[in-house]
Formats: sequence, C-alpha cells, structure tokens
Amino acid sequence: MAPPAGRFRPWRNLAIFAGVVAVLYSLVYFTGGGGATPKLGIDLQGGTRVTLTARTVDGRPPARESLDQARQIIEQRVNGIGVSGAEVVLDGTNLIITVPGENGDQARTLGQTARLYFRTVIEEQSAGVPAPVQHPGTSAPAAPPAPQQPPAASTESTPTPPQSVAPQLAQPPPSSEPTPTPAPPAPSAPPSVGTAPADSADPQAAEQIRQARARLQSQDPAVQQQALAALNCAAPNPLRGNDDPNLPLVTCDQHHTAKYLLGPAFLSGEQVASASAGPNQEGTGYEVRLRFKHQGEDIWAQYTANNVGKQAAFALDGEVVSAPVINGAIPPGQATSIVGRFSQAEAQNLANVLKYGSLPLSFQPSESETVSATLGLASLRAGLLAGALGLAVVFVYCLFYYRALGVLTILSLALSGLIVYAVLVLLGRWIGFTLDLAGVAGFIVAIGITADSFVIFFERLKDEVRDGRTFRSAVPRAWVRARRTILSADAVSFLAAAVLYVLAVGQVKGFAFTLGMSTVLDLVVVFLATHPLVAMASQSPLLSQPGLSGLGAAQRAGAESRSALATAGKGA
Repeated sequence: MAPPAGRFRPWRNLAIFAGVVAVLYSLVYFTGGGGATPKLGIDLQGGTRVTLTARTVDGRPPARESLDQARQIIEQRVNGIGVSGAEVVLDGTNLIITVPGENGDQARTLGQTARLYFRTVIEEQSAGVPAPVQHPGTSAPAAPPAPQQPPAASTESTPTPPQSVAPQLAQPPPSSEPTPTPAPPAPSAPPSVGTAPADSADPQAAEQIRQARARLQSQDPAVQQQALAALNCAAPNPLRGNDDPNLPLVTCDQHHTAKYLLGPAFLSGEQVASASAGPNQEGTGYEVRLRFKHQGEDIWAQYTANNVGKQAAFALDGEVVSAPVINGAIPPGQATSIVGRFSQAEAQNLANVLKYGSLPLSFQPSESETVSATLGLASLRAGLLAGALGLAVVFVYCLFYYRALGVLTILSLALSGLIVYAVLVLLGRWIGFTLDLAGVAGFIVAIGITADSFVIFFERLKDEVRDGRTFRSAVPRAWVRARRTILSADAVSFLAAAVLYVLAVGQVKGFAFTLGMSTVLDLVVVFLATHPLVAMASQSPLLSQPGLSGLGAAQRAGAESRSALATAGKGA
C-alpha cells in the first residue's frame, strides 16, 4: 500500500518553476553581455588551429616524456583561460592546439615556454636604432644611445597592514647616464643549461642558439657592450626560452621600448607557489601577484635586503616583463606584484602560465590557421533533423496513447528545452562550455530519459485507475510510487554519465556532460512542472473526462476486472 499523500498545492510548484526560469533568463539577458546564444564547438562554428614546433637547446629531437609533459601543461593552461572544447594533440614533435571560435591569439600564447628568472639590472638603455655590429679586436664599439626612462611597467609589493612599514619596489628614476652596477652574488643558482653538442641532430638550430648565446650571454664586458649597442628589439628573440640562467643576458623588454644588460639569475620561477591577476592596487591597469615557496621567500627577502636602490628585472622567456627599483627589503611571506602595461587578458595570461609552470621545451611560434565548420554544420543539420523526426513520432504516439496526458508530455519537454537552453548559454559564459556534436547527441539521448520519467508516472496512474480510483484520487498515490522509480532511474543515468566524464577524453566528455546535466534538469521539470500540471488536469472537469484524459481504457479494464471478480465470487 502506498503511504497516504499529503495535501499538494500544484500552483506553488509551478510558481517555483516559473521563478527558476525567470532567474535563468534574467541572467542570460541582463548579465555578461555575451549574447543569448550558446557557445559552439569547433566542429559547429569552426575555430583556430596553431601548430607549435618543439625546439631543443642541443638540436636533438625532443624526448617523448618532455612532449607529453608539455601537452599536459598546455591543457592546464587551456582550462585556466576558460576555453572549453579545445584539443591539444601530439603530431610527431609538434603540438597542435585547436580552439573553437576566434581565440587565435590565446592559442598562440599557450605555447609560451614561461621560464621566469629574476636577474639584476646592470645597465638599461632606450631601444633605439641598433648600431653596426663591432667584432672584438676590430674597432671600438659604437657608443650606446642615451638612456631614457623605461615605460610605465613597475613591480611593487602588495600593501601590508598599517602597523608595519611596507617595503616597495618603485619605478626607476630618470637619469642622464646609465649607472652600471655589479651583479650581486646569487643566493641560489638555477640549474645550468648545457651548450649544443657537435653531433646535434639539427646542427643548424643548435648553431643558431650557440651563436646567440655567444653574442647575448657573453661574460666579456666588451662583448656585452657591443651586443647591447647592436641589439634590435624589433627582431625576433633568438634565445626565446633558451637563455642560460647562470650567464649574463642582453635583452629587451616585452614592449620593445628598452634594452637591458642583466646579471645571472638569482631566483627562478620554479620557486613561485601561486600567481593571480587583478586590478593594480596602487594605480591603473592590472597586476600579477606572486607568492613564493619557502626557499624562494628567503632568497627574495635576502636579495631585496642586500640590493636596496638597485633594479631587479623579471625576465620571462628571455624578455624583461618589469624592472623596478628596490626601495626596501621585502620580508618572507609578503606577496610581490608585477605591475606593467598589462591589459586584463595579458595579466591573466601571465598569471596562468606562471601558475602551471614552465614548459620543458621551447616551441617555435607558428601562425594560426582557420578551421572550417562545414562538415560539423552538415552533421548538425542531419542530427537535428533526425532528432526532430524522432520527437515528432514521440509526440504523435503520446497524443494517440495518452490524449491529454500526451499534451502534458509535449509541454513538459518544451519546458525542459527552455531550461536547458538557458543553462547552456550561462555555462558557456561562466566556464567556457562549448556545445559540439557529441553534446548534441547527449541531449537527444536525454530526451528519451525525460520521456521515460513521464511514462513511468502515467503508467502508474493507469494502474491506480484500474484499481477503481478516480483520476483525481489516483494522481497523489501514483506520484508517491512513481517518484521513487524516477529518482532511481535518473540516479543510475547520472552516475553512468559521471563515470564516463571522468574516464573519457575529448568529445566524449561533452557527451557525458550534457547527458548528466540533462538528467538533473529532468528531475527539476518532472517535480516542478509535470507533476503539478497532471494534478491540475485531474481537477479540471473537462480534462478529467475519460475520453480526453486517455484513462478511459484503464477505467473500462478496471471495471471489467472487478465485474469478473464479483461474478466469480458469486459463483463460488
């Protein structure tokens, strides 16, 4: 026997459902400003493909383990910038990154090696026209151009509580002449990067790196001055991601407005524990806040205490991100902020690459290419056509078999689609979820699961009517028994989708995600819409008529069964 049902108020459930729909579509149309359409995957809207070619220091083919590690780090960076539906695959010694939509610039930055080193600024100059290259022993090097104030890119520590004095890293003051300062002893030296062997598999690439190091990382002061004077900041950096941290470095800043002579690295980005981007707390623009590991905190505190008044450069992949003056010691535990001429996207990208670590290999930059979505759109049209035909057959069957209850089935499916659409738009806006062909397949399968929930409820309702109950009295009893089965079936479906999502890769994850999401939304529709709509139909004199409700056959079968039992009883 089913437990007695309490008093049910269908209008209350429908009001809650209407409130949920109103909130969802208010978020869709009045927040984000990203449009009211879901984000589509690369197979539906096309996208951008970037090929990154690995380049090793010695010119040898990269190890498979290094390529796998680079692929994993790039996948983490993809997730960090919120690009969903992206693919990172290995093709020989190349990494191919495919992202949906117009994310070509983001895809190119994902291959950044992101080797961060902290170096002492020995000399700074304006990035003017490079002087002719002078080789040692031929003639005196050309005089370097007059220095000028570097661009507004400074680094400063985050504010400390009022009871303590906050040491600051400030913008270097303008000066009439460069003031070279000797590089301080390094508290901790990063591991050395070896030179290219003679038997390199790619001698041309190895020779380019060797020559660049000999010119830009020489320990001879005369060669350093020649390289600094001749450096052309507009030209590509030949040591991008391959500079030796144990040697001095002649390089430019990222905006190509200043060039520097830097000392050996005293701290590496491996000591960065966390990185986050946000608005500049001391001015305009954006900053990247760093927190070091325990050893890095001690090294940074010791360095800032011993080098007050000097510049420290943050060099990312061999280019200076920021070169502030140290105004005071920064104690361990206090965050440090890199403040530069960052846009919000640039600051977030820098924090992202520092957060997930540097790549074990450097990659040759590549131009992006546009990927067409013609095949995906054709497949989508075919899938939607098949789904529409299937829905039409379901609708016809429901109308023929369930009558008014079939109309409620169609209405419930429409309400389910209304919620699913809003959730898709919001997920695309908030977490970068993109809808691809596999996701569409997940939704089509979920339609069957939702329809099954209605069938369970309606068949239980017919059983109650066969037992001699009226439509109105059968609804609460049928619901009490049916909801247990509905919850069990949806729980099994959701667990299967969750396991598939965890174990699967690529587009199969999209199928599992949409299947699980639709299963959860199915419960919302059944509990807040379908059940109260059926209860209201049972209270309507018109819709509760056996000929319209679709329960006439069940009533006649129940009456015949009871009549047969009564006749059999009399005969006995």
